[in-house]
Amino acid sequence: MKRDRMKFGARLGLAVATVGVALMTTATPAQAVSFDLTSCHISTGCPAAGTIFGTVTLTTAGTGVTFDVVLLNGNTFVETGAGGGYLFVFNDTVAGSAVTGITTTINGSVVTVIPGGVTGLTNQAPIHADGTGDFTAGIKCTVDSDCNGGSTPDFNDLHFTVTNATIAQLTTANANGNIFVADILCGAAQTGCVGQTGPVDASIPRVPDGGMTVTLLGCALVGLEGLRRRLRA
Repeated sequence: MKRDRMKFGARLGLAVATVGVALMTTATPAQAVSFDLTSCHISTGCPAAGTIFGTVTLTTAGTGVTFDVVLLNGNTFVETGAGGGYLFVFNDTVAGSAVTGITTTINGSVVTVIPGGVTGLTNQAPIHADGTGDFTAGIKCTVDSDCNGGSTPDFNDLHFTVTNATIAQLTTANANGNIFVADILCGAAQTGCVGQTGPVDASIPRVPDGGMTVTLLGCALVGLEGLRRRLRA
């Protein structure tokens, strides 16, 4: 009977180990990463530290990456000198990359951004955003005056794709340690800066979804160790 229990325990331990190895070898790398826009550089005043002005999510799409930039609390994009004359800036020096398919959501409908258009540019000369450093790519209005007024533009999300690039290449921090910057007009629900404009940035990604695989693998190994101790006893 004791020998049978030992054989069963050994087989079960081997099964747990096999599951752990399978999780390690078949896990799909994280295909998306998200950032919070939390660092404020609005010269006329900022909300309390840790305030989240919006989010930036990058998702792998074939040989490119889609960006979903969403502002919160009624904040909207604006184009001022403080943001380098761009609505949103990031880093992209990848040869052959390009920005395509820029859209936003107005009144529940996905539309091409504002009459007059919005342009996405990569591999640019340094774009300087006040307090956040220099960047090499961004989204801006084709006609600057369409986007630098107090009430225009009136959208709070930007969606676009950068072709021929990877998430790793598009999340490289600049010399100031910043990855993304949005130039915003603070909305009525954004306590501490209502009606003010200026850049907000992100420098630290959230934990990727791939962490679940690590958790499962850890559980498998803990189970195996428990079996080993019982067999020894």
